[in-house]
Amino acid sequence: MLTLNCPYCGVDAEETELSPGGEAHLKRFGPGSSEEAFEGYLFVRENPKGVHFERWRHAYGCGKWFHAARCTMTLEVFGTYPAQTFEPPKDIKDKITAKRPGWAWRDFGGDGA
Repeated sequence: MLTLNCPYCGVDAEETELSPGGEAHLKRFGPGSSEEAFEGYLFVRENPKGVHFERWRHAYGCGKWFHAARCTMTLEVFGTYPAQTFEPPKDIKDKITAKRPGWAWRDFGGDGA
């Protein structure tokens, strides 16, 4: 079973206490955007085999949204961090790089830092 640590209340919560919210770090498009950009925001999602960044809500706890970095093949969790963060913290990126040499945040739309 998937267990994630809520970065707000510090509870290690099993997935039955959480609500998934899809892919993290999406660029949002709304009214005034092109139809293609809005369609991409609504319907196009990554579904990688490997490292993935997701949104989760601690539904049966503090109720707050947070992000998680995990491997979709092994369910290995690299860490969690607040949803207001624009990219994973350095310690999480370092954990991923240590286990997956050659991995880079820029591959996920980040700056590679």
